[in-house]
Amino acid sequence: MSSDIKVFTMEQVPNHKVIKVVGLVRGNAVRARHLGRDILAGLRNIVGGEIMEYTKLMAESREQAIDRMTEEAQMLGANAVIGARFTTSMVSQGAAELLAFGTAVVIEEE
Repeated sequence: MSSDIKVFTMEQVPNHKVIKVVGLVRGNAVRARHLGRDILAGLRNIVGGEIMEYTKLMAESREQAIDRMTEEAQMLGANAVIGARFTTSMVSQGAAELLAFGTAVVIEEE
């Protein structure tokens, strides 16, 4: 993640004020499942438990989406993203998109 950009799920940041709203920023990652991971996941489905292969895949996608969102915010001159949210959708059989989005702003301490 870009170290200069702070990301908040809140709409208002305590002890800070928004001095400029830059606009909507987003970042996405589309990942396909891997046959080897699917086999391991299928075995875990039989015995139960967390499917670590998919957990890792989603964590990597989430970080990539956040990185892309903060890069866009930085290019627009923001120093923070507020109201950050995530959503997922199936793009095709075996592939999913993870989208990170929020409002790029310039904030300063009060």
